[in-house]
Amino acid sequence: MKRMILFALTILCISVGVRAQAPEVWSSLKKDVNFFMANDLGRNGYYDQKAIAELMGVMAEEIEPECVIAAGDTHHFDGVQSVSDPLWMTNYELIYSHPELMIDWLPAFGNHEYRGNTQAVLDYSQVSRRWNMPGRYYTKVYEEDGTTVRFIILDTTPLIQKYRHDKEKYPDACEQDKYAQLHWLDSVLCKAKEDWVLVVGHHPIYAETSKNMSERVCMQNEVNGILLERDNVDMYLCGHIHNFQHIRHENNTIDYIVNSSASLSRPVKQIAGTHFCSSEPGFSVIAANKKELSLYMIDKNGNVLHTVNKHK
Repeated sequence: MKRMILFALTILCISVGVRAQAPEVWSSLKKDVNFFMANDLGRNGYYDQKAIAELMGVMAEEIEPECVIAAGDTHHFDGVQSVSDPLWMTNYELIYSHPELMIDWLPAFGNHEYRGNTQAVLDYSQVSRRWNMPGRYYTKVYEEDGTTVRFIILDTTPLIQKYRHDKEKYPDACEQDKYAQLHWLDSVLCKAKEDWVLVVGHHPIYAETSKNMSERVCMQNEVNGILLERDNVDMYLCGHIHNFQHIRHENNTIDYIVNSSASLSRPVKQIAGTHFCSSEPGFSVIAANKKELSLYMIDKNGNVLHTVNKHK
């Protein structure tokens, strides 16, 4: 019994020691302008969601993010039915309640939102001060100390035939004009002159996953050609797969990032182009100055698992 108590105290001391150093490490991640990215959130606080949300808040005290990029599936499993749906409280408001997370959130639609009332997701911007979703797809530029970062937020579910053909489960998907969105994406990229350009969608272009290959084929055919043609996109960021992945292909300057789930992660393995992968749950920190863009993959204990760096 004494050995068990001593072992527990030792582990506690080690844990406290690591956590005491963590704020210094977290502060070192900061650059001129900083952001958080989280996705696949909505599990009512379970499966590490609440713990990761608390970690995000504590880390925000050190990193001071401008906003949180919420890359889809805020609500599992069938989206929300209205702006007063209780899931807004149990999946979002009461979970991400730390004072430092009372900042702008830039959401993207995921496939699970499309199983509910997608208009309610848009209309929630009129209810919540921090839920900033001006359209199904949109762009936002941040500037700080001369550093400019443009986020281009896509609505990827209507771009994928699998969802467009399933009118019973995803009734709104086939109602969207995918060609209008793709033309808009091309026009925004054509004019984008910021230091760093990041495109965000829920679904991956490249990823290791057991999900239907047709999803990625559609994203490669519909989206990736535009990204490559304009040659000014630094990263494509997504969720959906519930693990961390960093993929980069030869003769392609874009880093393809899969951000892990903020609740209920899944196994992953390497594929062609994989620079890093991990089945840990967590979120990402994005930091930029004029010369460097960094994305840090953070696990549920606040450790940096992998860093993606780009330089000018």
